[in-house]
Amino acid sequence: MAKGNQRDYYEVLDVARTAAVEEIKSAYRKAALKWHPDRNPENKADAEVKFRECTEAYSVLSDAQKRQIYDTYGHAGLSSAGAGQGFDHTVFQDFHDIFGDFFGFEDLFGGGGRRGRSRAKRGADLRYDMSLTFE
Repeated sequence: MAKGNQRDYYEVLDVARTAAVEEIKSAYRKAALKWHPDRNPENKADAEVKFRECTEAYSVLSDAQKRQIYDTYGHAGLSSAGAGQGFDHTVFQDFHDIFGDFFGFEDLFGGGGRRGRSRAKRGADLRYDMSLTFE
């Protein structure tokens, strides 16, 4: 997103400034699905810009420290704090979950590594050596 015309992150995700993290995550999922370039082949360039915009908004608003800086100083605070200097690639960890749920990417790519989800985990394998006699 160009630095000169940055929109308010709360406006981008259409949430209130008092929104909880789960509400922000839900709004991001909706926006990401709406603006994903693959779902908008007729207007791919505009969709890419909107998709990047909502992803950037989510990466700031979902991180408590970045959100506090943003709420206090706006976009300028993020740039001077170094938070806006590099793109936060960890935001796509949740994105895999979003499209895995809707499109079955989990099955296509081996189903491994769903981070952040609390699922029941299988226990460690148990091995017991035993001698049997057949009589």
